[in-house]
Amino acid sequence: MSPPVDRLEVGRVVKPHGLRGEVVVDAVTNHATRFAPGGRLDVDGVEHTIVASRPHQGRWLVQFDGVDDRDAAERIRGAVLTGAPLGDAPQGELWVHELIGADVVDRAGAPLGRVTSIEANPAHDLLVLESGALVPIVFVVEHEPGLIVVDVPEGLLELFG
Repeated sequence: MSPPVDRLEVGRVVKPHGLRGEVVVDAVTNHATRFAPGGRLDVDGVEHTIVASRPHQGRWLVQFDGVDDRDAAERIRGAVLTGAPLGDAPQGELWVHELIGADVVDRAGAPLGRVTSIEANPAHDLLVLESGALVPIVFVVEHEPGLIVVDVPEGLLELFG
């Protein structure tokens, strides 16, 4: 399930943890405040309040209101967690939701394709184009709503496309 345009994916429920409804969450946000107690997130489109949370082995353990036992936690296994945008991206940063669906062109304006998703990568996240080509986000030189300008080294798209 893709999040609505006014919501950003912030994580996914991996599995239950323990017997009291806690779940393990893989975060896809760099804002730890997203998981602060009292915060509200949509769990597959249903809004829940975070009762408790803590970092654990590179992930988060989160307790949501209404998820009080292992069976309830099991029911939200795999759920997409979304939240409202926190505001504009800081200077030099890009929001994923602004990149998906954008047209990509090179510096000369030649079309390279449309972004269908972003793939996490240890070196740099990758723009995944409709053709399957991968463009490291480090090559983005300009962006505006619906348009991304990249300056890729010659042959890169053929190598990874």
